[in-house]
Amino acid sequence: MAHSPRPRIAGTLFAVCLCLGWVGCSDKSDTHSFGSLPFGAYTPSEPGSVMPGIPWITHVTTADLDGDGRLDVLAAEGRLNQILWLRQRTDGTFDEDVLAADVRGPARIEPVDFNDDGRVDLLVACLGVVMPNNERIGAVLLLENLGQGQFRRHVLLENVMRVADVRAGDFNGNGRLDLVVAHFGYHEGEIRWMENLGDGTFRSHLLLELPGTIHTAVVDIDLNGTLDIVALVSQNAEEIYLFQNDGRGQFTPRVLWGSTNPDFGSSGIAVADITGNGYPDIAYTNGDGFDYATPGTRPWHGVQWLENLDGKRFVYHRLGDLPGAYSPVIADLNGDCRPDILAVSCDSDALTPDGITMTCFENIGGGKFLRRDLARRPTQMVVAHAADLNGNGQLELITGGLALFGVNERIQRITLWTRRERP
Repeated sequence: MAHSPRPRIAGTLFAVCLCLGWVGCSDKSDTHSFGSLPFGAYTPSEPGSVMPGIPWITHVTTADLDGDGRLDVLAAEGRLNQILWLRQRTDGTFDEDVLAADVRGPARIEPVDFNDDGRVDLLVACLGVVMPNNERIGAVLLLENLGQGQFRRHVLLENVMRVADVRAGDFNGNGRLDLVVAHFGYHEGEIRWMENLGDGTFRSHLLLELPGTIHTAVVDIDLNGTLDIVALVSQNAEEIYLFQNDGRGQFTPRVLWGSTNPDFGSSGIAVADITGNGYPDIAYTNGDGFDYATPGTRPWHGVQWLENLDGKRFVYHRLGDLPGAYSPVIADLNGDCRPDILAVSCDSDALTPDGITMTCFENIGGGKFLRRDLARRPTQMVVAHAADLNGNGQLELITGGLALFGVNERIQRITLWTRRERP
């Protein structure tokens, strides 16, 4: 199926969510169950430094980089071209450092022990510049963790179409971590996987030749013991692709779902088991409104999910509308052992004082969800992540703001959301 490219800013923002699994539990006695999620269930705070200018946070995630047993917060700053390290102290506060500077247009950070030395390294997808560009300025970096807070930079790929995502996985079963790379490009783009040859070099294999890929999640979608790839392609495609792996690095492509609306505004996917049947499902947001002459939200923006019945059959479910929806997160937010679906809003219509900017679709079982709106500010959030930062069994949320258009008075750079105790 051919698509005439309609350039969008959407995916250039934009590998904005992780393919993260939900924090499960063996029984209710192991959790801090707070029940339903009312408005104001979380208290926001700003854990990082105060920086000049408006924020361009393109990704947030967590990892224990210094091996002290505490999760740290990592953020990509697209305006300042930096990777930020918010190191968690023993009292739960954070010290912020620039882990890497002069990282051109960072879009996504993938924590992974790439060289199997027991330390968490960082793969970084680089757009070159966040704003649309046809030049071959994309790159993939590896920040090798040397310990003692030191990192060595390796360029794994450069002078290519703008890179929106990179993930690691052993695709051919030889014990080495390969890469899958999403080239959003602009007028041109592609998805490739890079075979790790074991001597510091890679061999590239083309999977798809279309512009606009935002995310390339690595997951065993059919539970056959091999890693597959689920990709979200925006632009005119507005499709979710599955690349099914035969275990030897040979992939069969398939479109799992596609919108007939070329302006659907695909903005993010997350992959994890939502129903409890063991098969990974796909949460999916569409909320990009940055590419119009007058930026703003559209009535079809919202949150949905694809139910994975058996690794072969997928059923589309619309959860609800959310203007400017971005960055779906699959996580058990209320400790009931059922994964919920969270999303934030880029809120391009930032002048609307009562607009919802963070909402949760609470999983009540049986494939049913209840909407729980959680916040109206800050506005223009495009990235979200969930993690148990303090080890109490309750997930905290981390969000990041990206202000390209509109008013900036209600924007925060990085926000930490802590669950309030029930009285």
